[in-house]
Amino acid sequence: MKQITMESTILKGIEVTGKHYETGLIPDVKNFEMEVVNLYPQKTYQTIEGFGAALTESAGHALSRMSPENFDRVMQACYGPDGLGYTLGRVHMDSCDFSLGNYCAVSRPDDPDFGDFSLERDARYVQPLVKKAFAAAGKPVSLLLSPWSPPAFMKETGVRNGGGHLKPECYAAYASYIVRYLKEYEKAGIPIRFMTVQNEPLAVQTWDSCEYSPEEEKSFLRDHLYPALQANGLGHVGIYIWDHNKERVYERVRAIVDGTTESMIEGAAYHWYTGDHFETLSMVREDYPGLKLMHSEGCVELARFGENAGGDMLHAKKYAHDIIGDLNHGMNSWIDWNLVLDELGGPNHVENYCGAPVICHTDTDTVEYKPMFHAIGHFSRFIRPGAVRIGCSSYSAEIEATAARNPDGSLALVMLHTGKERKPVQLRVEGKTARLMLPAESISTAVIR
Repeated sequence: MKQITMESTILKGIEVTGKHYETGLIPDVKNFEMEVVNLYPQKTYQTIEGFGAALTESAGHALSRMSPENFDRVMQACYGPDGLGYTLGRVHMDSCDFSLGNYCAVSRPDDPDFGDFSLERDARYVQPLVKKAFAAAGKPVSLLLSPWSPPAFMKETGVRNGGGHLKPECYAAYASYIVRYLKEYEKAGIPIRFMTVQNEPLAVQTWDSCEYSPEEEKSFLRDHLYPALQANGLGHVGIYIWDHNKERVYERVRAIVDGTTESMIEGAAYHWYTGDHFETLSMVREDYPGLKLMHSEGCVELARFGENAGGDMLHAKKYAHDIIGDLNHGMNSWIDWNLVLDELGGPNHVENYCGAPVICHTDTDTVEYKPMFHAIGHFSRFIRPGAVRIGCSSYSAEIEATAARNPDGSLALVMLHTGKERKPVQLRVEGKTARLMLPAESISTAVIR
């Protein structure tokens, strides 16, 4: 490995600018001790499966209002090989908050065979968006399916919104419903690779939501969902538990994973909305090394982190900080929330507006790529599926860093520099060094070949 290529995105003021230069590695004859960032390719950790975003009804609707040319450009920018290079996606089972309204594939509680089952609503905006992602990527994207609520008539409350629990007597029927949903998606040419048992099982929301205690989630998974998948040729669909905030992922894993369930569970999914809590990922990784860890949702909630909370540049730094922390504590895959949204941060049927890396200005048919988009690209473009995280250390708290070895043998080092002044780095790897200079308030990726 002799050559280093580095790209930097400068995040300050109101500009996003890129820098690109090449340098070489030379023998470390001076034995540098100061200003060092170390890479240790022999010290390996988890395999990284890829990056992606949620392909929601809202995202599909926003893009449908754009010109066909801009629709295709956005998909190439996100899933194309010359764009972010996304390889993962998330779809909601029936409606979620980022839908145009509540909907469900069935409506008749008196029909155990789901004779009225229809994916007509998904066929309007979700499935066309998924197929556009497949086309841009040049192959099927690995999809995560997440339910926000069972059919209303299967819940104790009788409605999709406002939480409530799945009726115990409906466990078997709901497992059959999920099987039907998965099968119908396969028939539409959209295979599902993973699923979560429930999105945010502790949340009581004004939109589609359902509560599961650890005991309820474990019972439904072990006694109904997993057997139903196996019996119907869907054993390839990996089941992920939790799918809620990071601060309790370790507790939920401890409560569900045991000798009766361990072989049924591929991993644990989590969100970022309650803070860093990176250590919880390390604890899961240490105690349950066979489980995978998936960041399944994160976004800038405009009610909490809108323009008055620091603006676009702060949002980009927040993304980079969280991805670095998650990777360094064991994350295998990362999925953003909405791929795109409209100029209001929606549509959203309960006005829970959020930011997104790509904003479609539907009134003018123009596309805005936010700094978050460029921040994500520093990871997704350079850390490719199948990469293995490697050892890395940084000399300064102002330089947050993570590194990986790609399947082609190249090393990718991502550094978030939060300081107000540019900062030097003596990069050391396998007895050689290179001097780099990080711009102030920047994200930089160095690729060593």
